[in-house]
Amino acid sequence: MTTADPRPPTVPARPWALLAELTHACPLHCGYCSNPLELTRRTRELGTGQWTDVMRQAGELGVVHTHLSGGEPLLRRDLDLIVAAAEAAGIYTQLVTSGVGLDRARLSALVAAGLRSVQLSVQHADPDTSDRIAGRRSFADKERAAALVRAAGLPLGLNVVLHRENLDAIDAVVELGLSWGVDRIELANAQFYGWGLLNRSALLPTRDQLARAQAVVERLRERLAPDGPDLIWVVPDYFDGVAKPCMGGWGAVSLTVAPDGTVLPCPAAAGLPDLDPPNVRDHPLPWIWDHSEAFTRYRGTGWMPDLCRGCPRRDEDFGGCRCQSYALTGDPTRTDPACRLSPDHALVRTLTDGAAGDRPAIVRRAPARPRTAGQAS
Repeated sequence: MTTADPRPPTVPARPWALLAELTHACPLHCGYCSNPLELTRRTRELGTGQWTDVMRQAGELGVVHTHLSGGEPLLRRDLDLIVAAAEAAGIYTQLVTSGVGLDRARLSALVAAGLRSVQLSVQHADPDTSDRIAGRRSFADKERAAALVRAAGLPLGLNVVLHRENLDAIDAVVELGLSWGVDRIELANAQFYGWGLLNRSALLPTRDQLARAQAVVERLRERLAPDGPDLIWVVPDYFDGVAKPCMGGWGAVSLTVAPDGTVLPCPAAAGLPDLDPPNVRDHPLPWIWDHSEAFTRYRGTGWMPDLCRGCPRRDEDFGGCRCQSYALTGDPTRTDPACRLSPDHALVRTLTDGAAGDRPAIVRRAPARPRTAGQAS
């Protein structure tokens, strides 16, 4: 006798990816950060036992890859225990880090626990400029961290969030990555959520600047192929008139667990109105994935406005980004204004055509640190 699948018919295949935001605390103060403006305090973070259970549930749900992120995940004293829990659940772990606080002993403990790879952030190839964008001296820490990761034999990726202050330095950034022996360089144009949205006018490049940068990337790809590091160019949403798919589709392939246990279809969704996202303290991950309104609200095409529902790209871009639609129009159900067919596309054109402001970015400040980080479950 076959047991019927209890999941609603609109539920997609199980997720394969988990973004584990272990903490919002961070030693850096980057103005482009996509963390929410209201950062989770250390006292509200999930404890060791709770993160261990999240990893167990995620593995049973089908997750095979997790980014251990933040903030700065190295600020979690129990990071090695969380890595071990993911490894026990059959989940590949990648540490997403600024490199600040990574020493030989710490890395050895993480590798012993099962850490598989590291993604290191850098703000610029020039040490002083990198430190200024990061809001503190950190370039030397990154350089040391890169050397430690390579010595440990782990795959190493470099992530560079691109914006007006560093977009003209791509050549130098790639040369830096080559000198550090990285396997992958992600050139990620800034996405405007959280602190990045707050600082959008200080971060937006001009169209000419972006075009020059893209030409540099194409030239570097030709030069480095086929034996050089992978060179990933994350296209900015605002400039090419094509809406980008939201995390492979809303609640389709990935889930995010915030530091306090809130579970979201994408990292920026916490800012959407009336979403009422569930929490792992209250519900198991399978129920959240299959049944919570936060994950079902924008699945499929039924929620779409007529313009999107009748578009031949609806199964490629999934209507674009709900969080971006809300940020730009105040309505998450509208066609993403990044799409040239959107009735609100003029909002984006106005921003990109006039991108020449000189207001400095407002630095991100981490939540206050309590007496000790409460890591008990």
